[in-house]
Order: sequence, then structure tokens, then C-alpha cells
Amino acid sequence: MKLRIDSVHGHGDHKEERVRLTALEDCNLHYYMISDATFAKGGGLSNKHRHSKWFDPKEVKKGDRVVLYTRKGKDVTVKSDGGVVWHKVYWGLNSGVWNDDGD
Repeated sequence: MKLRIDSVHGHGDHKEERVRLTALEDCNLHYYMISDATFAKGGGLSNKHRHSKWFDPKEVKKGDRVVLYTRKGKDVTVKSDGGVVWHKVYWGLNSGVWNDDGD
């Protein structure tokens, strides 16, 4: 994979929820999606996906960071004071997706 999920923050609060990723190689985000699956009896993952977000086309470079916010907003790319490029992407939802530490 060319993207790594680093962390999920703000579980259950759509205004704070975000998934942080790092680009391990140059890639285009439109080949990737984030999905919230449910669990089957016995604790294994099911094939039912409650929330899915395909990323829009966006070239990212190795070392760039991507943060997917659950809330509404306008996608932007910014460079931090430390020189890290952040691609801020917004899902546009009105409720939380990541409701517990198991998601």
C-alpha cells in the first residue's frame, strides 16, 4: 500500500473526528477509500459497510500527510511550519463514523 493509516481521533464526535494517513510513496488519492465495516457474530469483520468515502483525485508525494475529517468543510492543502504538506479532506457528514476504539 502507498498510504498508511496512522490514527483515528475524536471517536463519535463528527466535529472532531479525523483519520490521519501518511503517503509512503507518491500516489493519487482517487485509488483509495476509507470504509467503516460492521462486525459479524463472533467478532469477525462482516461484508456490510456502513460508511464509505472514496477520495477525489489528488496527487500526493511521499511523506505528505492526509487527514480525513468526518465533518463538512472545503478540501485544502497546506504546508506546516515544519515543512510537512497536509492534504485536508472533508467527508461532509453530520454524524460520527468512528464510534469506539474498535473501529
